[in-house]
Amino acid sequence: MSEGAVRTSSVTFVILAVVVFTLFCYTDIGLQMAVVPLFVREKLGFSSAMAGFAVSVQYLATFASRIGAGKRIDTGGPKRVVLMGLSTGVLSGLLLVVAALLVSWPLLSLLFVLAGRIALGVAESWVATAVIVWNIRRAGVSRTAQVISWNGVCSYGGIALGAPIATMIYHGISLPVLGGFVGVGLLSAVLMGVGIPLALRQPSVPPLAAGKQPSFFTVLGLVLPYGLALAAGSVGFGAISALLALYFSDQNWSGAAFALALFGLTFVLTRFVFTRQIAKHGGNSVAIVSLFVEALGLFVLAFGHSAAWADAGAALTGAGFSLVFPALGVGAVAQTGPESKGAAIGAFSVCLDIAIGVSGPLLGLMIPLWGYGAVFQAAALISLIGVVLCVLLKKQTRLAR
Repeated sequence: MSEGAVRTSSVTFVILAVVVFTLFCYTDIGLQMAVVPLFVREKLGFSSAMAGFAVSVQYLATFASRIGAGKRIDTGGPKRVVLMGLSTGVLSGLLLVVAALLVSWPLLSLLFVLAGRIALGVAESWVATAVIVWNIRRAGVSRTAQVISWNGVCSYGGIALGAPIATMIYHGISLPVLGGFVGVGLLSAVLMGVGIPLALRQPSVPPLAAGKQPSFFTVLGLVLPYGLALAAGSVGFGAISALLALYFSDQNWSGAAFALALFGLTFVLTRFVFTRQIAKHGGNSVAIVSLFVEALGLFVLAFGHSAAWADAGAALTGAGFSLVFPALGVGAVAQTGPESKGAAIGAFSVCLDIAIGVSGPLLGLMIPLWGYGAVFQAAALISLIGVVLCVLLKKQTRLAR
């Protein structure tokens, strides 16, 4: 389907038909995010740092597989890559089931958890990147911000949906097959499996790549200024995804899943209400405000000493982080030609993957020394560094004109 062929009145429906696979993928991520650190620390007996690593290893796997995902999309087509990602997501859920059945052998169980998390990381990079390119090709490059925004709505909406469901299954159901960590793994596998026949029904778009493609690192160099600002904003999400549940547990507070859901809810609402501000005011300006709000939320998490303050901090962080990716992504994608959009999205997203992947374990190492407050303070300061980077990008853009 050529660009511009889709009428404005039907663009949203065209986007939704494909972005639903991102929803499935990130609901899976939300399911696992809420309970994997608890399972690793409380059931298997490992440290908070290892529990954080069990979450973050997913993003390291996403980073490693994202390098080849963009080129695979550009040369083989996005539909094929989405199907590969969904199938790998099924494998992830099944590996968690095995881990739950091996709880009497903690080290072996941990290895299966890590394998499942790695599989989910690969699934995320393939599904999320390919869905964006698939929809850009279907709806048109001029609607890149809308495509990326809907992808984010489904990403963090899925996290908000999956986290409370997983908590309910993990704590509230005692059936040996359907409950606990086994139930979470089974639901993860089934959810990704449901997406496969739905993806097969959607029309393909032919690959654009012809001839020699620029290397990944060439494309990365083009989008890196935007990617560094994205990475600065992603550390806060990494801290929340890997450590928020442990923070609540350490403080003997209930409601960690509710805080994660608030993060996702404010993220989604902000995308719905303010996405148009990117076209109106420019991506760099929107990113500056977004990163500042994110930093404010992280400071609330750092200095608030109750579950209510933690909820408020998570909500503010979600609202701030919401528009960082689309606001900076529009500029990043514009740095390449149409034949390299997949590589551009992949290279840009790598910066997010690295930031989230390393932030969990590194920030986790701070906890025994300075506590959880220092973790969120550090993440807030890094978000403010992102503000400075965006100010410099804005000045550079003005000079280029």
